Amino acid sequence: MPVVASYVYRDGQRERAAPLTREGLTLQPGEFVWIGLHDPTDAEFEVLVRRFNLHPLAVEDALSAHQMPKVEVYGRELFVVARTAEKIEDYIQYGETHVFVGDDHVISIRHGSNRAHTALRTQLEASPAQLRAGPDFVLHGVLDFIVDAYVPIVDHSEDAVLEIEQRALEAFLSRNEIRRLFTLRRELLKFRRILGPMEEVAGKLQSLDLPCIDPDVRPYFRDVGDHVRRVNSRLNGLTEILSSVFEVANLLEQQRQGVITRKLASWAALLAVPTAIAGIYGMNFEHMPELHWRYGYPAVMAVMAAVCVGLYITFKRTKWL
Repeated sequence: MPVVASYVYRDGQRERAAPLTREGLTLQPGEFVWIGLHDPTDAEFEVLVRRFNLHPLAVEDALSAHQMPKVEVYGRELFVVARTAEKIEDYIQYGETHVFVGDDHVISIRHGSNRAHTALRTQLEASPAQLRAGPDFVLHGVLDFIVDAYVPIVDHSEDAVLEIEQRALEAFLSRNEIRRLFTLRRELLKFRRILGPMEEVAGKLQSLDLPCIDPDVRPYFRDVGDHVRRVNSRLNGLTEILSSVFEVANLLEQQRQGVITRKLASWAALLAVPTAIAGIYGMNFEHMPELHWRYGYPAVMAVMAAVCVGLYITFKRTKWL
């Protein structure tokens, strides 16, 4: 069975390992068990369903792994769904963590997330005064652990957006850079759809009178909600920056195209005068007085040069060249 860890706790201290057998899951008054699973199958999870009398609807949700963040109450049992997120290059990979919380047990089930709770368990065990609060404090630790992983995603996205923003100010954005901008925008919009329900989960655990949640532990869930709101606020700022990058890149590209158009028009005007003069004298009419004039050729060339120089100076002053 994919059991990551299973231990019994008393007074904030780890007492013993808890193998998933009838004898291993026998608890004394004042004890609770924290069981961590990773992608269990239906048959493997059946042991815990029978032992803790888990509600069939919650079990169905826990095994389907396609849930949005939520809090549900089944008698004295609390079922919480949280979404994990991890940044891989420019894409965000999502997973789920389902938590069953009872008076004497916490069962955390990870789907699609490679970020184990080993470090979290070690951290909580190092604070026996807080772990003594029981399963509800473990639930807070799991949610806080998940939300803390959101911050590096925003940090990485900010660096990527600012890098592209600087590039847009310096030169034309390449096709790959434009595609990357759209990818970042799409991924951040999907991420925002997760943050709203996660904030609602923290709000319910903080404010509602729920089973297995001690009033003394509720303020800790407020801290989780604050973290989610801060991430959401930064995410809103990022989406605004992305929109401004699109606008700035478009304006700068139009400006650069305008500059190129003016330069082409200026060179065309410079070439038009000598081309016209040369075209006239290249017609080879028989009666053209200048053809028999000794200084005709130098005079025509001088006129052409004077006009070209005059136009060039004019265009330089007006910054068309």
